[in-house]
Amino acid sequence: MGFNHPGFIGAMTDSLKTALETLPTSPQETTVLFTAHSIPLSMSDNCDYVKQLSESCRLVAEASGVEQWRLVYQSRSGPPQQPWLEPDVCDVINELAESGDAKAVSVVPIGFISDHMEVMYDLDEEAANACREHDLPFARAATAGTSAPFVTMIRELVEERLGMSSQK
Repeated sequence: MGFNHPGFIGAMTDSLKTALETLPTSPQETTVLFTAHSIPLSMSDNCDYVKQLSESCRLVAEASGVEQWRLVYQSRSGPPQQPWLEPDVCDVINELAESGDAKAVSVVPIGFISDHMEVMYDLDEEAANACREHDLPFARAATAGTSAPFVTMIRELVEERLGMSSQK
């Protein structure tokens, strides 16, 4: 599985640490919001989506020295009467600001492996603007993308599935 593979966790840990370095707060003082695509509750009830995401978040937070973190969601779509996974990333940012419970926010797209329009708009525009509106320092971690640990993981998993031994 990739959700807890050291290559994925390592890539996301490196990305989060880089984002945290840009903030005026320590990792212990920063609220980290791990984001994933929201899905209908009827789908999430029948799979390990939330369980696997939660484990990925825990592993990355632990490796990064982060104490305050939450799994949140973005990109909800579909009819309004159909319940989807919550809370929404921007709703949480607004709640944190209103309660005074956050000194800074770092957003980590744990449920996405590459930057694309949806990630960039939801996080780089909407989440960043929500933080700016509340004068909360904001940093967005990069996706796993083409980071060396992640690419190595993909190669190893492909070789494993093909029954090949890793050659270095």
